[in-house]
Amino acid sequence: MTAPAAPSATPLTIRRRGFLLVLSSPSGAGKTTIRRRLVELDPTLSLSVSVTTRPARPGEIDGHHYRFIDQTQYDAMVTAGELLEHATVFDHSYGTPRQPIDEAIAAGGDIVTDIDWQGTQQLSEKLRDDLVTVFVLPPTMAALEARLRSRAQDSADVVAARMAKSAAEMSHWPEYDYVIVNRDIEESVAEARAIVTAERLKRTRQIGLADFVNRLRAG
Repeated sequence: MTAPAAPSATPLTIRRRGFLLVLSSPSGAGKTTIRRRLVELDPTLSLSVSVTTRPARPGEIDGHHYRFIDQTQYDAMVTAGELLEHATVFDHSYGTPRQPIDEAIAAGGDIVTDIDWQGTQQLSEKLRDDLVTVFVLPPTMAALEARLRSRAQDSADVVAARMAKSAAEMSHWPEYDYVIVNRDIEESVAEARAIVTAERLKRTRQIGLADFVNRLRAG
């Protein structure tokens, strides 16, 4: 008796275009913590390393948390069009380098970053379908202020300035694809991971899906 023929092998990997996941929130609402936990839990996610002219805070590593550059270098990058977005916040400049983002997305890689609403607006004009945006809200204003003070990274005057600015920042939540209320950090991280999974499964992002289905139909 002749054994049945083995089914033809079908590659399990479907070619996919990557995306840039942006987390925005008022200072202290949790976007940076969520971003860090996402990368810890999912090694296939990579961090977008922004450039900034501000000094490094205790524990920050150049090239890992930020690329710390001077104003002259920053201005040259802006002039050369090397930044996807850039802004000046509290007397310091920040920006997202274009080349590593473009290369990662084209190769099917997913990148996560945290920037403000102004930067997100700039990115939405340049990345369009390759951008996924999430706004993180605090549960209360009192909780937001407590988080800012507990960080012990800023003076009382800076904390007051950040609180004064937070209401205006939060008004931009309708511009985002998703909104997370950060009542509990682990719950918020789980919600952010669910967003990543859903975005990876989007039909329009799976650019190799037509070839995959055609191979299935051909047997």
